[in-house]
Amino acid sequence: NLTRLGERHLVWQAPDEGPFSRQVWAPELHLLDGRWHIYFAASDGKNRNHLTYVLRSRNEDPLGKYDLHGPLQTGDRTSENLWAIDMTPLTHKGELYALWSGWDRPDSDRQFLYIARMESPTKLATRRVRLCDNLDYLWERTEPPPKGRGLNEAPQVLTQGDRLFVTYSCAASWLPSYKLGLLELVGDNPLDPASWQKRKGSIFQSTSETFGVGHSCFVKSPDGSEWWQVFHSKRDRSPGWRRTIFAQPFKWSRDGRPLLGRPMAPTLPFPRPAGEKDSLLKLPYSSDLSSDHSFFGHPQFYRSEGQSLTLGSSPEHPVNEFRAGEKILLNGMLPNDFTASVTMNFNRVREGRGSGILFRSTAPSVGFDAARGYFVGIKPSQNTVLLGKMDGSTWQELTRRAVTVDVSRDHQLSVSAEGSRFTVSLNGSLLFTHQDGTYKSGTLGLRVTDIPTTFSNLRITASP
Repeated sequence: NLTRLGERHLVWQAPDEGPFSRQVWAPELHLLDGRWHIYFAASDGKNRNHLTYVLRSRNEDPLGKYDLHGPLQTGDRTSENLWAIDMTPLTHKGELYALWSGWDRPDSDRQFLYIARMESPTKLATRRVRLCDNLDYLWERTEPPPKGRGLNEAPQVLTQGDRLFVTYSCAASWLPSYKLGLLELVGDNPLDPASWQKRKGSIFQSTSETFGVGHSCFVKSPDGSEWWQVFHSKRDRSPGWRRTIFAQPFKWSRDGRPLLGRPMAPTLPFPRPAGEKDSLLKLPYSSDLSSDHSFFGHPQFYRSEGQSLTLGSSPEHPVNEFRAGEKILLNGMLPNDFTASVTMNFNRVREGRGSGILFRSTAPSVGFDAARGYFVGIKPSQNTVLLGKMDGSTWQELTRRAVTVDVSRDHQLSVSAEGSRFTVSLNGSLLFTHQDGTYKSGTLGLRVTDIPTTFSNLRITASP
């Protein structure tokens, strides 16, 4: 399913030191010549040394082993290499090309779009050619005039019929002004700048709710009937790279131009990609807490270890981190009536807004209360177990019960759902029952809110 991340697999890890040990940026996965290729940029920790590398799979398995190639020769002469990021392949009339964003000369910090023909998916065959200026229009500036400068990056290929487009990101990735521009191949030779035409206006830009949008890629729905755009957007308006992934459908004009529309609001539910299928979990069910769910939050606050899962634990060396009520949702749907229990340990931390079980949950996304459904959790800071519901953006408490929470030990939280009646227990003792009929179906998950929690022994059975 396009809207579920699935199980994570480690296919390559940067070395502890060296020219590609730090600042690994913008990986892209492509199937070329029967092998999978991951294009990415990396450096030694200094941005001025960013170059492009490619991993090539040893067989047809995208989750198997890869070999590293590069850096690719993205300079103007064999004797030098130049800053290059965001490489993506382009195939046209049987020839393979590479597109990327690079500096025009060493240390210039001026980003333009470049193209070269490829000898193979791991080697360039020609010197680079600059496709266009990075400041043909004022909206390409990083900031409004008189400030700012031109900046083009993140090229992505999009085809429809016999028309070939390249979207690109411009303005400033660290500001809300980030947006998409569009190039179209109108001539015969992709290596000739005169063969490309730039659209006069941005084709996708920020709204008041979803801003800093860019680096889009384009895929079809599972049944092939819809086109979807996957892009990232900023979490806040302050300068920086705290971002999350969005996906939304788009259309084509009658003459074959992409119509991307406007970025949707983060909490707005809309139909999932056509052809996505839900499976129903067969009860009784025991989760391995590693491969059966999707995670919503910053990945630095997710740690799966054996049969346990820790959410919300601060990383030792955080990068562009943000907190968002980290949660997981099981990939299968649950029967409407069930009993679920999980073991929780707060790692001796008392402060925070609590952790617990999400149930009858749908429409999840990254963010506090960004799901529809119910939540029952333990709040150690107030020695409380509480039950509430969410509509995708807001929280409404339904009831609570005072308890004594020892943050140095494990606790077993349990909830039973039978129709509109919910029964909540802690460590085998009944706490309360409550009735609410707002949500009748969905899946189950786990959530933390500003308190590191280790979960284990997640089990679901049919209600008696």
